[in-house]
Amino acid sequence: MALVENGADVALTFQNSADRANAVVSSIEKLGQRGAAIQADSADPTAIKRSVEEAVAALGGLDILVNNAGIALYNTIADFSVSDIDALLAVNVRGPVLTTQAAIPHLGAGGRVITIGSAGAERIVGAPGTIYYMTKSALQSFTRGLAQELGPKDITANLVQPGSTNTDMNPSNGESSDWQRSLTPLGRYAEPADIAAAVSFLASPAARHLTGTIINVDGGLLA
Repeated sequence: MALVENGADVALTFQNSADRANAVVSSIEKLGQRGAAIQADSADPTAIKRSVEEAVAALGGLDILVNNAGIALYNTIADFSVSDIDALLAVNVRGPVLTTQAAIPHLGAGGRVITIGSAGAERIVGAPGTIYYMTKSALQSFTRGLAQELGPKDITANLVQPGSTNTDMNPSNGESSDWQRSLTPLGRYAEPADIAAAVSFLASPAARHLTGTIINVDGGLLA
């Protein structure tokens, strides 16, 4: 909601949780901005392209793209199935690439591409996550390449890398939460609002000269 509070209209995608997505849209509209919830599978190239077109139609244009979809699957490299490898690559790597590809024609000067990665791209801890973290590392090169390619169009591309964050995927009261807190100098989980604050900054005029940048919102995990 940080973008909404700063005056942005927002379209979001969901795969299965229509009720939750519609509740977010209601909250957006209560703040006086336009909102749209679009059903799309981030592993489906056709759905990705359609979702961008629907977002542009609903909002009347596109200034900011936030690549936020992702899945986490953990296993040893010896036991990773081909289908699980394909699933991770489809959502975590191909998804942001195709979404950005579809969005670029709609982004003008001052446009923003902001991708959400993971601090695990630089420090691998915990459960066997070789393939998962590989997909997150790919987003670093993707962002730097985009910065080079889109810079002449005055479009910036940046990456936000959260550490342990209190979400449904990794709750702050989960089985490994105490151990995860012990890894960070600040000794706590991030809240979604902490990640949103970094995104809001990168979307703002204050970040107009930042591109190809990685912002770690990780409590000091990578310090």
